[in-house]
Amino acid sequence: MASPSNYSTAPVSEFLLICFPNYQSWQHWLSLPLSLLFLLAMGANGILLITIRLEASLHEPMYYLLSLLSLLDVVLCLTVIPKVLAIFWFDLRSISFSACFFQMFIMNSFLPMESCTFMVMAYDRYVAICHPLRYPSIITDQFVTKASIFIVARNALLTAPIPILSAQLHYCGKNVIENCICANLSVSRLSCDNFTLNRLYQFVAGWTLLGSDFILIFLSYTFILRAVLRFKAEGAAVKALSTCSSHFILILFFSTILLVVVLTNVARKRVPMDILILLNVLHHLIPPALNPIVYGVRTKEIKQGIQKLLHREM
Repeated sequence: MASPSNYSTAPVSEFLLICFPNYQSWQHWLSLPLSLLFLLAMGANGILLITIRLEASLHEPMYYLLSLLSLLDVVLCLTVIPKVLAIFWFDLRSISFSACFFQMFIMNSFLPMESCTFMVMAYDRYVAICHPLRYPSIITDQFVTKASIFIVARNALLTAPIPILSAQLHYCGKNVIENCICANLSVSRLSCDNFTLNRLYQFVAGWTLLGSDFILIFLSYTFILRAVLRFKAEGAAVKALSTCSSHFILILFFSTILLVVVLTNVARKRVPMDILILLNVLHHLIPPALNPIVYGVRTKEIKQGIQKLLHREM
């Protein structure tokens, strides 16, 4: 294993992840809440997926999209958090070259996959409220299948160059990543080559993918709000908006945490590095823990499905 202080020209075969380089004592008291959040995320998403799979009344496009979101959350969480906890508990800091870039690929591709899923879910709500009579003919199982393929293919193909460009750099000196995860820039900074192209591609691809998704989400809700304000029947507007509330809350969670991470990285010279690292870890943990809970609490059909599942087990 290469020494952390190794600055020779020997090629690097593995990296060392150093969480909170300035405050390594943080990891001891952070391990418990992170572990609880991880178990909550895995348990809540597992229950949601099983409920949608077994409850026939939930075999509808909207719940299939929710299942896709849960699957993305589970994979993203499993890719990042177990390694973080292994560092906290067992001091297992080393990560192989291939495992690091695989984790980088998952993180860079699954984040825009989630935003793209939110965009498709916003379109689903737009059709349901603005064109209710056409909803069964537009939002079909075939539509969900095509949308899922688009979500995975678009984001996997457009973000794949990020880890590929990073892996092609020449790593010949320091192998210590001052982060809990294999973030692209944290890794690329260790190379002996110029990584401007890598950094520029990540910036352009990230803002193009996420930006286009959020613009379409905003437009969908603009049309929804305009349609709702025209409703004449008493209580119709409230009922229509209530069908969007869970989705809107999840978008707020996702976008708020993402915005905090982006702003703190922009102001990285003023924000301690350890805070940036913590926010990056939480960004991969809090949304997966909250998403199924919000839908489970606020959606009557899912609550009823979970209750039936529990009674069936008893």
